[in-house]
Amino acid sequence: MVKISDLRLREIINIVDGRRLGMLKDIDIDLEAGRIDAIILPGLNGGKFLGFLGKEEEIIIPWDKIVKIGMDVILVEVRDFNRVT
Repeated sequence: MVKISDLRLREIINIVDGRRLGMLKDIDIDLEAGRIDAIILPGLNGGKFLGFLGKEEEIIIPWDKIVKIGMDVILVEVRDFNRVT
């Protein structure tokens, strides 16, 4: 069993281009089905300017794009990012 707090300590890497995407920020849970639908990461551009202006950008990665959850990293296969602003 893996705890969410443990997942937050693992770096997320895209196997398509080898890019480090950062650390887990949040998860999207389907409460009716009892499953995780997606993981949510902070935006690649750092989000808000100095934390003050505008909404923070996020990257949403569907659960089915996770290839492997390892001891230190989470490998994902994402060709196009779905961003939420």
